[in-house]
Amino acid sequence: MAQKDQLDERLLTGEHTELSIDESIGGVVLDQQRHMYPPMKAPFGLKTSPWMVTALMGFTFVNIMLLAITVLLFNGIGVWGNNQPVGWGFDIINFVWWIGIGHAGTLISAILLLLRQQWRNSINRFAEAMTIFAVMCAGLFPLLHTGRPWVAYWLFPYPNVMALWPQFRSPLIWDVFAVSTYFTVSFLFWYVGLIPDFATLRDRAKKRAAQITFGILSMGWRGSAKHWHRYMHASIILAGISTPLVLSVHSIVSFDFAMSIVPGWNVTIFPPYFVAGAVYAGFAMVILFAIPLRKWYKLEDFITMKHFDWMAKVMLATGLIVAYGYAMEWFYAWYSGAPVELSLIYNKMHLFDAPYSWAYWLLIVCNVAIPQGLWIPKLRRNFKYLFFVSLVISLGMWLERFVIIPMSLTRDYLPSSFGYYSPTIWDFCLFFGTIGFFVFLMMLFVRFLPMINIFEIKELKHHLEHDKAHAAHHGEEAKV
Repeated sequence: MAQKDQLDERLLTGEHTELSIDESIGGVVLDQQRHMYPPMKAPFGLKTSPWMVTALMGFTFVNIMLLAITVLLFNGIGVWGNNQPVGWGFDIINFVWWIGIGHAGTLISAILLLLRQQWRNSINRFAEAMTIFAVMCAGLFPLLHTGRPWVAYWLFPYPNVMALWPQFRSPLIWDVFAVSTYFTVSFLFWYVGLIPDFATLRDRAKKRAAQITFGILSMGWRGSAKHWHRYMHASIILAGISTPLVLSVHSIVSFDFAMSIVPGWNVTIFPPYFVAGAVYAGFAMVILFAIPLRKWYKLEDFITMKHFDWMAKVMLATGLIVAYGYAMEWFYAWYSGAPVELSLIYNKMHLFDAPYSWAYWLLIVCNVAIPQGLWIPKLRRNFKYLFFVSLVISLGMWLERFVIIPMSLTRDYLPSSFGYYSPTIWDFCLFFGTIGFFVFLMMLFVRFLPMINIFEIKELKHHLEHDKAHAAHHGEEAKV
């Protein structure tokens, strides 16, 4: 039992050499069939793999998304449930939700790199990929929300003969600059981290097409001291740029609401509250992907129980901040004594005579009550519970955005502007379509790129062996 507990505390298990690390991680890309979990049984006696099933499901929903976009472009955003006074509906709810999911990747890759946290090495690569794909999904919604996505370039301050400039006081412009900057820096950080691994795959590939492709992507990497020196400088610079983005991007998104005078929105706690919620949802999504991927591709030696324990602790900490934000909403309404704020809290909390109270109490259960089991170490190391909690948190964070946006807009200062919001089938099609798009992109990433950072795992192995030898040496000296 003591030996098992000791294994649980390790960041790298098994007896691995640099060659076996290349084979275990790089082989997933170069020879996936040999590294895949045993095939699943399919109808009509066919055999398939979990990757194929997941990719096909994602691709199916991608087509649903394309259908929803086609209907939207032909008929206008009237096919959505947006109305007066609810001008922001599923489009902005899903935009904020997707931006939040991308935050864990930036935190893992940038902040934990600057803090020299070794437990990031096994999960940073696919967390960074999640960031990029989540931002791509998020960008669709404000783009389509304008109703004329073909003139989206008007949102950028480009020179033109009419001397027209964007309205920089508009939240839409803030989002354009925040999201485009976030995507650009995240993509550069992700790609720079991939260059040494592209060179490894180039050298190990046996097919000519793979050699050429990875050779081009590796940009002439030879692993020389000069290359490593420049690589480390680029990584630190990009990490330094990315770190404030973790705080600033979702703070700017929260300003879309906090800068207005709508009841329930004009509060100063929104920026830290939104950032904590984004990291909360982001880590939940990382766990949702990490648990099946490590099983499918036999990566238990690289993504160990220690990684899940730390991710669960981060979720628990950010979840408590989110719970504090919910308590502050009640306090603001009570302390201000404003009738509209008190009315909004009434609409959230009264189950039987308020239209959206079910969503509010469900988000409290999902985001506050159920995750409290993460205090227990045994549950933090239970994959079934972790997967369930991560799924529940993802649902709860979406419900939080639903409660914040339509619920506040349906009860304004004037009774004449009271309304009700009900999404349409096309709202749901576009939302679930983006989920399929995200899953499909993740499956393509897993298939064609190394999902774990190969050279960082080798570096981690070297550090762990050095620390072990150092401890053994000092132990021998103590005995003497």
